[in-house]
Amino acid sequence: MHSRTSGAPASRPRERRHRPVARRRVASGAAYRLRAQQQLRRFRGGSVVAVAITAMLLMLTDTSVAGTQAADTAVPPAPDTAAVVAEATSTVTALLYSFYGLLPRIGLALVVLGIGWLLRRTVAAMLRRTAAQWQRRAAVQAIATLLIYLGTAVAVLSVLAGDVRAMVGSVGLLGLAASWALQTPIESFTGWLLNAFRGYYRVGDRIAVGDVFGDVYRIDMLTTTVWEAGGPDKAVRAAQSTGALITFPNWEVLRSNIVNYSRDFPFVWDEVTFGVANESDLAYTIDVLERMAHDELGDDMASAVETYQSLLRSERLDFDVDAVPRVYLSPADAWTNCTLRYLVPVRSRRAWMSRLVLRASVELAAPAHVGRIVGAYPRTEVHLRSSWAVSQAEPVSPP
Repeated sequence: MHSRTSGAPASRPRERRHRPVARRRVASGAAYRLRAQQQLRRFRGGSVVAVAITAMLLMLTDTSVAGTQAADTAVPPAPDTAAVVAEATSTVTALLYSFYGLLPRIGLALVVLGIGWLLRRTVAAMLRRTAAQWQRRAAVQAIATLLIYLGTAVAVLSVLAGDVRAMVGSVGLLGLAASWALQTPIESFTGWLLNAFRGYYRVGDRIAVGDVFGDVYRIDMLTTTVWEAGGPDKAVRAAQSTGALITFPNWEVLRSNIVNYSRDFPFVWDEVTFGVANESDLAYTIDVLERMAHDELGDDMASAVETYQSLLRSERLDFDVDAVPRVYLSPADAWTNCTLRYLVPVRSRRAWMSRLVLRASVELAAPAHVGRIVGAYPRTEVHLRSSWAVSQAEPVSPP
C-alpha cells in the first residue's frame, strides 16, 4: 500500500512540466497562420489595384489610337493646283538647266569618239599599205584597235564624269569583273594572239592539237577550224581527209601540244614492213628493197633530205640524215621483218606507201630471187605423241 501512495505524487509533476511546452507550440502555430492570412490579403489587394491600373491605361490608349485613326481617315484638304504646277515647272526647268550644262561635255565626248574612230581607220589603212603580206598584221591591227577603243572609252567617261582618277578606278574594277566573267573568251583571244605572233600554225598547215588532226581551214579570234584527217579510231584510218570540219577554241594553244606537219618542212618519215623467212639471204633482201625504193622515189627524197639538213644546221642540230631509203631488220616469232624507211610529202603518204608495197610485192616474187628471198608465212608447231607413249607416261600427281 505504501508503494502505490508514494508513486502517485511522483508522476503528476512530470505532466505539469510538459503542458506549458505544448501550449507554446500551439500558440506559435496560430500566430504563423494569422500572419500568412494577412500577407495573402495584402497580395490580393495589390493584385486588384494593379489590374485596375492596367485596365485604365488600356482604355486611355485605345481612346488615343481611335482618335489618331479618326484623324488619319479624315479627308485631306484639296491640293493647291497652282502650287503643284509651279513645283513641276521648277523641276523641269532645273532638269533643262542641268542638260544645258552637260551639252559642252557631250559635244566634247562626241569629238573624242570621232577622233578614236578616225585613228582606228588610219592605223588599219597604214598597216594594209605597209604590211599587206605580213602574217602578223592581223594580230597587230587587233591589238591597236583594242588599245584605241579602250583609250577612247576612258577619255569619254572622264569627260562626262569630270574626274579622271575616279573613272580610271571604275574602269579598272569593271575590267577585273569582266576578266572573271569572260575568262574563256579572253583565253581564246590570248591563244589567237600568241599563235599570230609565234606562228604555231597557219591556214593550210596539217596540224594535230589534242584530239584534233587535220588541215587548217580558218583561224578566227576565238576559234580555229580544220578539215579533219583520218586516224586509227576514225572511219578513214589513214591520214586522209574525212570531209568533216572540226572547230576548237584557241585556248587549246595554251593547254595542248601542237604538232605541225607542214609548217617549215612539208615532208614526213614513213615506214612499211615486209616479212621474209629466216632462211632467206637477208643481206641480199636488204639490197633488193633499197634499190627498189630508190628507183621508185627518185631524186625527190634526196632534195627533201637536203632541205631537212639545212634546217637542222640553221638551228645548230647538225647530224647525219639518210639521204636514200634504208631497210632495218627486226626478228619476229618465226620470220624476220624488213622495215623500209623513206621520206615523202606529208599529204601523199598513203599513196607512196601503196606504190612501194605494190612494187615490192612484184620485186620479191621475181624469178631472179627464187631461193634467195623466201616469203614468210604463218607457222605453227604441232607435237604428235603416240597413244603408247601417252599410256606409258607417268601420271602427274595433283598439286
